[in-house]
Amino acid sequence: MRKAFLKTARETLEVMKRQLLAEIQQGIKQGRESSKDEGMDTYDLASEEREREINFILTDRDRGKLKSIEDALDRIGEGSYGVCESCEQEIAEGRLQAMPFTRLCVQCQADREIEAKQSRRGDDDRVYRRLGTADIDDEGQ
Repeated sequence: MRKAFLKTARETLEVMKRQLLAEIQQGIKQGRESSKDEGMDTYDLASEEREREINFILTDRDRGKLKSIEDALDRIGEGSYGVCESCEQEIAEGRLQAMPFTRLCVQCQADREIEAKQSRRGDDDRVYRRLGTADIDDEGQ
């Protein structure tokens, strides 16, 4: 890859990392401030708990994204940035600009998504089955 592109990618990743860390810090600060439940009724407390739950899920997602960004910065340092981890072909610069922490080229990513979708469909087929008449009779008793 060209040195200028790698320099730009590194700068982009570092900016993304700083922004993400700032957002995580802000979320933690808001969580602490909102944990004061004085004078709140049951509905307010339930709403507050749900909001904390959602923030926790988002924070997990943010941690995953942060890890991906740090891994991409490591790959730049190692010289393996921009190489698909599946087919070992170069990832298009346009894809890296759109998603600078990606590990896969467009084709390998599409293949993985198709495999995941087929796997989920197979899992769904095993989990959901049609009830037979014997099942209905057993449930009614």
